[in-house]
Amino acid sequence: MANEHRYVDVDGLRTFYLTAGRGHPVLLIHGGSPGVCSLVNWKLNMEPLAACDLCLYAFDQAGFGNTDNPADYSMEYRVDHARAFIDALKLERFHLIGNSMGAYIAARIALEDPRAKRLVLVSSGTLAPPGSAEAVALGQKHSQELREYTPTLENMRAVTLKTLFKSELVTEELVAERFRMSAGARFEAILKRWEAPPRKPMVEELSKLRNRTLILWGRNDRGVALERGVLLFESLPDAELHIFNRCGHWVHWDQAERFNRIVGDFLAGSG
Repeated sequence: MANEHRYVDVDGLRTFYLTAGRGHPVLLIHGGSPGVCSLVNWKLNMEPLAACDLCLYAFDQAGFGNTDNPADYSMEYRVDHARAFIDALKLERFHLIGNSMGAYIAARIALEDPRAKRLVLVSSGTLAPPGSAEAVALGQKHSQELREYTPTLENMRAVTLKTLFKSELVTEELVAERFRMSAGARFEAILKRWEAPPRKPMVEELSKLRNRTLILWGRNDRGVALERGVLLFESLPDAELHIFNRCGHWVHWDQAERFNRIVGDFLAGSG
């Protein structure tokens, strides 16, 4: 089942997205690290999930991938752009899958939009409570490493080796693809995002999130401590948590087959 590559105008930005499958609409929202985009982030997931009677829409956020750079680089605008993308596609109801910073955007939409149904959150230090001093220190170290990134193949290989647990997945093709998506205008966007205003805190809002939620976390995440996934689970009224061994920040890559099966079962037939 091939992915279709499309563009749509969203708030004046030429916005790229992938779509595949038929059934209940599902919005997939990638994270915020250098070189991420829909073509990279969801490469191992689109076709298997589309086979579960789901209609997938994976878009590139403003300033990422093949979508235009915006004038506003704040997280608040990224949330607004995601909402505007949903409106542009005229989706009347939908599930949400968000990875890392994308999980924060997904949760914001789920909290504020009654059209949102089930929610899948993957490895999100942006959304989860801060946890212990050790967990905070790990997150700060990870954030500083990303801030120091400059676009070279060597630097992208190092970033990707820390993203994934399974080093055999860090192929030359993956490194080159992420590098291309982190250079030029994309790198300018990275720098401007670091200068943008801080995001709106969500910790106090988590108990209000009534959507049925699936949380997936890698035990070996090098940037976001596992304890934070447990704290996120405990903060949500209707959630289940799946923890994967031999798995880093991208559960959907390190444990792609199990991720696709669990997420497919969670979302299929739930419209």
